[in-house]
Amino acid sequence: ARGKENGDSIPHGITMLSHAAKRHPLKGASMSDLIAAIATGSTATAIGIVRVSGDGCFAACDRIFRPRNGVPFAQQPSHKMVFGEMLDDSGAVIDQGLAVRFGGGHSYTGEDSAEFHCHGSPVVLHTLLSALFAAGARQAQAGEFTKRAFLNGKMDLTEAEAVIDLIDAQSAAAAKNAAAQLDGGLRRRLEPVQEALIDITSRFYAVVDYPDEDIEDIQPQQIRSSLQIAADTLSALLDTAQRGRVLKNGVRTAIVGLPNAGKSSLLNALAGYDRAIVTDIPGTTRDTVEETVTCGGTLLRLIDTAGIHDTADAVEQLGVERSRKAAETADLVIAVVDGSQTPMTVDEDILALATKAPHWILAVSKDDLNPAVKTAVWQLPKGLREPDALVSFNSVAPGGLDLLVDAVQNCFPAGTPADAGSLLTNARQESAVRRSLEAVRRALAALDSGLTPDAVLTDAEEALESIGELTGRTAKEEIVGAVFSRFCVGK
Repeated sequence: ARGKENGDSIPHGITMLSHAAKRHPLKGASMSDLIAAIATGSTATAIGIVRVSGDGCFAACDRIFRPRNGVPFAQQPSHKMVFGEMLDDSGAVIDQGLAVRFGGGHSYTGEDSAEFHCHGSPVVLHTLLSALFAAGARQAQAGEFTKRAFLNGKMDLTEAEAVIDLIDAQSAAAAKNAAAQLDGGLRRRLEPVQEALIDITSRFYAVVDYPDEDIEDIQPQQIRSSLQIAADTLSALLDTAQRGRVLKNGVRTAIVGLPNAGKSSLLNALAGYDRAIVTDIPGTTRDTVEETVTCGGTLLRLIDTAGIHDTADAVEQLGVERSRKAAETADLVIAVVDGSQTPMTVDEDILALATKAPHWILAVSKDDLNPAVKTAVWQLPKGLREPDALVSFNSVAPGGLDLLVDAVQNCFPAGTPADAGSLLTNARQESAVRRSLEAVRRALAALDSGLTPDAVLTDAEEALESIGELTGRTAKEEIVGAVFSRFCVGK
């Protein structure tokens, strides 16, 4: 919209906010008080870190830290370690170590901040923390340092979520995606959508509020072009949600088959150690055994199940029932068939159970004992869905699992390097993008129905609101609270 002279009103549909104000609509005065916390674990470590941030930070640090160079803490160079002594609330030395000062405009939280690096004794760390409390700090809440970074405009909500994703990452791919999202990968993916929707809403309000100004009316074809850009981008982003969930949470994988088919040997081989007991006696595994492994870059939450078969043993029958339930709730089922038997026995009931999963692999075990299974032709019973892959494997020879690993990777492709940082990794993000896409599609439908541009405005604004909720610009306090409740104290 064209600017007005000083004193003139602005369009009622456009809120003029600074860059920082857009980032922290929930910020309150209470968020600037002095907080402190232990940023490292509660067990003894070589190095421990205590973090402090907020108003009066440097004055409090002067009370509990005595630099060897004799320069007051507030005058120490920013972002440079200085050696000195940590003091308790009576002024007695409790440890020697390093401290670093971060000026407000260049700190993690956006406030005056400091860190103390000392020996990692829990006693030392808690004594130092108590000294900071005596100097005026309070205990930081879970995630409060990162929450302040968000409220002070140092990061948006997707970047804040990437912090906890990076801490929780259980695979190299998950860590890479979180690091790229922390660098603004998801925000940059959304920027063209925001620009397109803001262009529609701002130009409409400018025309309505300033009829005397020479502002060109926005044409339906321009609106359609902007909405289509938004729809295409949001649709592609929504398609990443499943891959994001796999990357973050892993794939719930059930290994099923008849007793002694080689299920536990497969689990042990993937885990890299003897997680499950393996014997030649059928029925050794009587309950589900779980283990998390990385298979070709994909995180699998493996469940080795009891052999599925009819049995009169009450305990064994309970294991069989648990096996069925594990298969019914799995994202991937690996149906193991004993390849050393001649002829090989394929249980139709097990195959039927496996085909109910979103993905399933038919895996013939012990191909080192019977090489013929590597080229065997299989004919599945009629009515059963074809497996994602049919492979043979063995758990003892070098490279014996390669075909199975490749099959798992094909079921859950990693995507391209360009995707890193732009995957939706939780239900909150997916919901916000879905609602925004639905609103954009409603706006397109209204336009195609011949309605006037003002009829499109409500849906365009709703789509923009949902994106704002995703990034945190318009997020409600309870949403922000739910995000930071996942954090540990000290981060």
